[in-house]
Amino acid sequence: MHETLPAILLLLISSVLAVALFRAFRLPAMLAYFLVGLILGPKSFGFLPDSDANRELAEFGIVFLMFSIGLEFSLTQLYAMRRIVLGIGGLQVAITMGVIMLVCFAFDLSWQSSLVVGGALAMSSTAIVSKLLVERLDLNSRHGRVAIGVLLFQDLAVVPLLVLIPAISSQTGSLAYTLSIAVLKAAIMLSFLFFIGRNLMNRWFGVVARQKSRELFVMNVLMVTLVLAYATKLAGLSYALGAFIAGMLISETRFRYQVESDIAAFRDILMGLFFITIGMLLDFHSLGGNLSNILMVVVGLIIFKSLVVALLCLLFKYEPGVAWRAGVTLAQAGEFSFVVFALGLDHGLISNDLLQVVLAGSLLSMFAAPFIIQHNLQIAEFFSRSYTRNRKSQIEGIENVGKQLKDHVIICGFGRSGQYLSRFLKEEKFPFIALDIDPALVQEAASAGEHVMYGDSGKRLVLAAAGAARAKALIISFDDPPSVIKILHLVNDYFPNLPVVVRTVDDANMELFRDAGASEVVPEVLEGSLMLASHALVLLGVPLNRVVRRIRLFREERYKMFKGFFHGISDGDEAVERAAPRFHSLPVNALAYCIGKSIKDIYFGICKAEITAVRRNASPVEVSPDFVFEEGDVVVLLAKPHDLVLAERILLTGKET
Repeated sequence: MHETLPAILLLLISSVLAVALFRAFRLPAMLAYFLVGLILGPKSFGFLPDSDANRELAEFGIVFLMFSIGLEFSLTQLYAMRRIVLGIGGLQVAITMGVIMLVCFAFDLSWQSSLVVGGALAMSSTAIVSKLLVERLDLNSRHGRVAIGVLLFQDLAVVPLLVLIPAISSQTGSLAYTLSIAVLKAAIMLSFLFFIGRNLMNRWFGVVARQKSRELFVMNVLMVTLVLAYATKLAGLSYALGAFIAGMLISETRFRYQVESDIAAFRDILMGLFFITIGMLLDFHSLGGNLSNILMVVVGLIIFKSLVVALLCLLFKYEPGVAWRAGVTLAQAGEFSFVVFALGLDHGLISNDLLQVVLAGSLLSMFAAPFIIQHNLQIAEFFSRSYTRNRKSQIEGIENVGKQLKDHVIICGFGRSGQYLSRFLKEEKFPFIALDIDPALVQEAASAGEHVMYGDSGKRLVLAAAGAARAKALIISFDDPPSVIKILHLVNDYFPNLPVVVRTVDDANMELFRDAGASEVVPEVLEGSLMLASHALVLLGVPLNRVVRRIRLFREERYKMFKGFFHGISDGDEAVERAAPRFHSLPVNALAYCIGKSIKDIYFGICKAEITAVRRNASPVEVSPDFVFEEGDVVVLLAKPHDLVLAERILLTGKET
């Protein structure tokens, strides 16, 4: 303890400082861990020993890295994106592995070493790419969907590598026999787990969850993960494969998100330790002597992977600009690369000299990835002039429609909510234009006569082309908080007079959106609950007028635009109903006291009435303390019934009694 405590403190202090620094520069935390391992490791300054205990802890890091990847793996998403996943993703992995293995053969490497290097470098970084796509709001763009689809296949492709590497390292029997046995073991285990284990896992987690103990739940997750990892190891496969399978099984249960939340900190610390141990493998002296080879690996890998993905996208009929953006996004190595390298090193399939070159090259490509991805649009425009022309033509197409509209509604997102809204607008004869970034949806909807255009509503030029300066309202109908915030900021900066209504799934971000400038936020879960409550109350025999009143009062508490109402015969006459604030329209006749006077000149005294709007010549006008009343104005008052009487008397006669 006396000897290890200083090393642990040094490791903790270095990790905290490095991660904080990297996050300040918006760089992935995993790169900070690599740097800590590189600087403190036994092959650099020697502050951390290369002990068996460290290597065993790194094994746990691999286990939880693979578990987290399996937990995020979605069979539903895999099926939905099967054309990209199996087409572009499958060909990318096969071509990249094949070409890199041929290059390794040219340098007289064994086929086993070539397989390890080819398999590792074929992978891209799920953590870096997905994080940057979310931050840049490109996750649902065409190149973003291609990138995610390819990453899904890469996650799947690592499973055969986890089976093959331990198998080809075996010295017993023929290679074909060894591989056949390994594949058979993996197939039997996977079949058993997915056909029987899924239902078993759901039931077992249900039993544990009913105990309502977070401690027990976390221990159960650790137990299941390590049991399956150990089972695959006993079967002659790898710990990592069992952990990946455990993650996939739990991802199919209803406890997936609770597991993610409960083990997040524990998992991230172990994964960080794994990346530190990978950094410890690097040797400063070796890096200096192999600098030219390392740079060649970095540059060659980035250019080659960009070309492979871009050409495959073109083969699958994507336009050149989208192809280049997807290629540049996936040009780096990934965290799976280090799992494959570590597995190959443990089984003696890759030499230390070769490891230094490919490991350093992989790390540098990941360091460069955020900067390259940040400029993927400029790179695409440089290599594809048609991409620039297409983007300009899209803007012009939106502008041709937008310039014909005035006092219209702009709908951002034409999914189900946007389409339902458009039907109401049509029935009320309100002009509108809808924007969406799904080209298939836009083409299908436009061919059916809908007023929908392809365009990213998070771009100022797109909103301007859609006539935001002349629009009456903008409705954001999709649920993506970062994109919503971006649109709200754009509207506040460039179209400050445009009211914005935001739809969201729940009410968690209501205040955030309102603070960002939303005129109103409509949470689906709240409206669904209100409809559920209203139907239930009617079925229970509560009078309809009372149900309507309860729902309206609740809405008044949540929505500022629902505060007050125009009283009607259907509202009933109970005491609570009569005391509620309501709207009242007051025409200003020729003898009214308020004519020629401003709002600030009129003394309302104890009357608690609010002038919410004024219409002049059938059009709304801006209301301010300096507003001067004229004959024919229609004043909209908001107050309780008693105060409405006082306010009307004051405006018409100048007296309270």
